[in-house]
Amino acid sequence: MGIVSEEAIDEFQELVDQVEEPLKKTFESVHQGYLRETLSRFLKARDWNVCKAHTMLVECLRWRVDNEIDSILSKPIVPTELYRDVRDSQLIGMPGYTKEGLPVFAIGVGLSTFDKASVHYYVQSHIQINEYRDRVLLPSVSKKNGRPITTCVKVLDMTGLKLSALSQIKLVTIISTIDDLNYPEKTNTYYVVNAPYIFSACWKVVKPLLQERTRQKVHVLSGCGKDELLKIMDFTSLPHFCRRGSSGSSHHTQSADCFSIDHPFHQQLYNYVKHHYETQGQAEPAKQGSFHVGFPDPEAERVEIAKTIETELHKIEICNGLGKPVDDRKPSL
Repeated sequence: MGIVSEEAIDEFQELVDQVEEPLKKTFESVHQGYLRETLSRFLKARDWNVCKAHTMLVECLRWRVDNEIDSILSKPIVPTELYRDVRDSQLIGMPGYTKEGLPVFAIGVGLSTFDKASVHYYVQSHIQINEYRDRVLLPSVSKKNGRPITTCVKVLDMTGLKLSALSQIKLVTIISTIDDLNYPEKTNTYYVVNAPYIFSACWKVVKPLLQERTRQKVHVLSGCGKDELLKIMDFTSLPHFCRRGSSGSSHHTQSADCFSIDHPFHQQLYNYVKHHYETQGQAEPAKQGSFHVGFPDPEAERVEIAKTIETELHKIEICNGLGKPVDDRKPSL
């Protein structure tokens, strides 16, 4: 980190020291003792403009206070059947760590249906995973490795991606916007695997809209990406959909399925949330409404990307009506 960067962090920290007490308190949940690394993330997200980074952080902290984010890890999604439905339709898991100690998150983009619960439950689940990552996993792995580890890598499985994804753009945009504005620069690299034609077509038009910093993070791998991913992680940390040449999210054994509610990561997360609820002196609720969180307005870049994807999917839909089924075409990356 250069002298200019260090000076920007120093200037930023002076501004942050002046925020009101409720914001300072929730900021402790954000930085978890890694203050300068956290300030650096917000600065990167605003191209090292201290004023813009300060505005972004203050808005993030106010969002956290207004929506009681600090308490979200004591708000279980119940009953268990509902939580299972969320897990079955919002495919995300954590199969392990990279060789450098970064958590590996696997996301089943193509086969997530988001059709078994309300939007608020999916948003609640997503934020809980973010908070568990930032307040439990990352501090633990940092201590284990003797150095700050404040980011993760994500492996995006595009198996099953179809035109029906058009109906999920709104929810995906909500979740992405929450990440952009409140959890910036938490992902080092995105690895895209099992990409069908429809992804290739959308990526071709979306890629130019992304900032260079974001484009450099995205790596589209051949097939299931096994060989490339094994360069940065051990086989035991590979997501199940990357473990054999022709596999995808829909072809796996449950024991290796990191998306499953029965996977150790999801069991640990659910038990953690349940325990923190019970420590409040209450029995586990038989039924509970979703934890409603305010949805921030997406940034202009995010809106343009969503519109571009919608337009491209509509074009493919029209072409699909005239020719070969789109899901049968080979990807052209």
